[in-house]
Amino acid sequence: MGLSPRPESGLVAQQHGDEPWITTRLDLLVNWSRAKSLWPMPFGTACCAIEYMASAASKFDLARFGMERQSFSPRQADVLICAGRVPFKLAPVIRRIWQQMPQPKWSISMGACASTGGMFDNYAVVQGIDSIIPVDVYVPGCPPRPEGLIYGIMMLHEKIMRERSADTALRAEMEPDPRSQLYIPPPVIDEISEPFGNSVHQQRSGL
Repeated sequence: MGLSPRPESGLVAQQHGDEPWITTRLDLLVNWSRAKSLWPMPFGTACCAIEYMASAASKFDLARFGMERQSFSPRQADVLICAGRVPFKLAPVIRRIWQQMPQPKWSISMGACASTGGMFDNYAVVQGIDSIIPVDVYVPGCPPRPEGLIYGIMMLHEKIMRERSADTALRAEMEPDPRSQLYIPPPVIDEISEPFGNSVHQQRSGL
C-alpha cells in the first residue's frame, strides 16, 4: 500500500531514543495519513495566488496529493498557504486565521514577498510572515511556478513524516508581543477584516 520501507525516503520506522517500537510504528501511520490528506487554507494577496490557482487546475492537479478540497474556513484547514505580500494591515488578520486553525497545522510561505517582503522593502509591507506566524516551508520565486509550490508541498510531506508524538515542543505556538506594532486587540481585528472596513467602522462609530 505504498508503505514499504525505503531508506532514501525516510519512511523507515526505527526506534527513536526512548520511544518504543509500537509508538514509532503508530507515528509512521498517523504521519502518513496526515501528509496525504492536507486541507489547504489559501491566503492569496498578489501574483503568487495566480500561480497557486494554476497548481490546483487540471494541468498540475493538487488532487494527486489529497489537497483538492480548498478550505476557506480556517477551522476546517490544516495547512496555511500564504501566497503574496502581506501589508501591515493584514498582519493581524493572517495571525487570527492561524490561531483559528486547529492542531496539527502547518504553513507554507509562497514567494519572495511572503518570505522576505520581496521588492517591497518599505514601511507598509511585513518583511517576512515568519515574524507573525511560524513557517514550515519557504518556496522561493517571484512568483514561483506551480512546480515550485508542488516541490514545497512534497518537502512539507517529508517534514510531517519525520514528526514524533513524543516531541512536546512540536505544537508550540508563537505568542505575539503586545508591545509590538503588529499587535492589534481582537475586538478591533473584526472591524479591520470586514469588507469595506473603513465605511463599516465609520457607521459603527456614529460618524
